[in-house]
Amino acid sequence: MEITTHEHHPLQLNMSFVRSLLVNFVKDEIQSVGFTKAVIGLSGGVDSAVSAFLAAEALGPKNVLAVMLPYKTSSSASKADAESVVKQLGIRSDLVDITPMVEPLFESQKISDNLRRGNIMARERMMVLYDYSQKEKALVIGTSNKTESLLGYGTLFGDMACAINPLGDLYKTHVWALAKELGVPQRIIEKKPTADLWQGQTDEGELGFSYNDVDALLYYMIDERRTDSELISTGFTRTFIETVRKKVQVNQFKRRPPIVAKISHRTINVDFRYVRDWGV
Repeated sequence: MEITTHEHHPLQLNMSFVRSLLVNFVKDEIQSVGFTKAVIGLSGGVDSAVSAFLAAEALGPKNVLAVMLPYKTSSSASKADAESVVKQLGIRSDLVDITPMVEPLFESQKISDNLRRGNIMARERMMVLYDYSQKEKALVIGTSNKTESLLGYGTLFGDMACAINPLGDLYKTHVWALAKELGVPQRIIEKKPTADLWQGQTDEGELGFSYNDVDALLYYMIDERRTDSELISTGFTRTFIETVRKKVQVNQFKRRPPIVAKISHRTINVDFRYVRDWGV
């Protein structure tokens, strides 16, 4: 698909400025709540690599712990890529095989569905990360980008869980550009994105479209609030527009805190949600 060039195309950001902003974000948000260290689940993909690079720059390598969390079918190349990030940054690392943790559930419940298995693995990984968070007195840094969040391409209380997320307002194409700015290994930037939940799985294969195409559409649809007729005139098909909009709508529940039934006049996450409310 050829997308009409636009002066505010999502790829056009000053990545040097973005880098500085996000490094300060990580440093300020962690230190403001009394912490000095971060824990990151390092998969070997570009998103977690970028979060690791930002955290190391913000907090210093010795204050960042990368945890690799493979399953028995996980790619050995992913592990090698994760290790290359650890070596380049000089951060601390650990490896925890989640296979013996999830297999008993798979077997007892006879779970063969890839989506169910993938959700279980994602949540198990986050459980391990939060245990390290307690052990290390560190905060969990998120790795989910804006594209994934808008499309619901993530597991609630799994890979979408975190204390702070430096990538949440960056589309996937932004993440690739920022990775180049940070010096992430080229091999990680260029490989096909995958959650590595089962053999042969890729993000774009599962979604049914490329990140480049959907990022451009999401930018015009969400950031610029273009109408359908304007989106069509930009080069997108009606089917693609409707498919993406449906994904954004049905996955709204993943992007908000749990809904609290309102009883009092100051309800958490409804009225009691601003910094001033808790005395800061």
